[in-house]
Amino acid sequence: MDFMTDCDVQKVKDGYVVLDGLLSPQECDELRQRMTEIVEQMDVPEHCRTTFSTYHDEQLKTQGNADYFITSGDKIRFFFEKGVFDDKGEFIVPKNKSLNKVGHALHAYEPLFKKVTHSPRIQGIAKKMGKSRPVILQSMYIFKVGLQFMLTPHQDATFLYTEPLGRVMGVWIALEDATVNNGCLWFIPGSQKSGITRRMVRTPKGTYPLTNFIGQEKTYEEDKFVPAPVKKGGVVLIHGEVVHRSDENRSENSRHVYTFHMMESQDTQWSPENWLQPTEELPFPLLYTK
Repeated sequence: MDFMTDCDVQKVKDGYVVLDGLLSPQECDELRQRMTEIVEQMDVPEHCRTTFSTYHDEQLKTQGNADYFITSGDKIRFFFEKGVFDDKGEFIVPKNKSLNKVGHALHAYEPLFKKVTHSPRIQGIAKKMGKSRPVILQSMYIFKVGLQFMLTPHQDATFLYTEPLGRVMGVWIALEDATVNNGCLWFIPGSQKSGITRRMVRTPKGTYPLTNFIGQEKTYEEDKFVPAPVKKGGVVLIHGEVVHRSDENRSENSRHVYTFHMMESQDTQWSPENWLQPTEELPFPLLYTK
């Protein structure tokens, strides 16, 4: 029996669908334990201690931060919350509470994350969605600890642009319960039908900042957003153009997530202006493996 049903496929017309039980509790705990080990072993150069933000001017406020971000597509790098370092660049909070996310190539270099990304259930989802030659674009581990970080309303295609549109899908796996209180995702159902109004693009070589935005994000009505809580081990499938956001984590607990994006590469052009580009070291890997 397929993990994803025909009914689930129909629900994606809203721009997203929540599916329970993609991973077992044990599999979730194994991924979390492996990330604990990665964080304990991380050695981040002082000039690369980057605060992650969805606000462009904050994220790319120094040349070092910009370089660190834009060259992270084929590496495993660390992006921090605000206020976790003192003026000398030393941690003032425990390491496990300092990070916003780790990205963007866990799927390529970490065996446990690679196994989940290419699992039979994920491959089955892609086949059920009619994807003939999907590739993995990027992957992230998101911690969501405390009140500091919120994800502003956006569309993934703003950052991961294809021609034609509609070829990118996010796979958002809850490694702990994601609730309204601890910062689950919120969506505007059906909003993927309106296209996009903003793109993040690379600026010409030799110029700074390294990326910029074309167009502007729309203003969205708050009452149009619908929460999408998901239980530990569940997954949210996200259309590349659906508008979504998340609030701060107002609980005393974390809200760990492993997420990645796939793209149908058949008859699709990946924009050379996207911040993320395949490299000789890491071309976008095919999802379907034997």
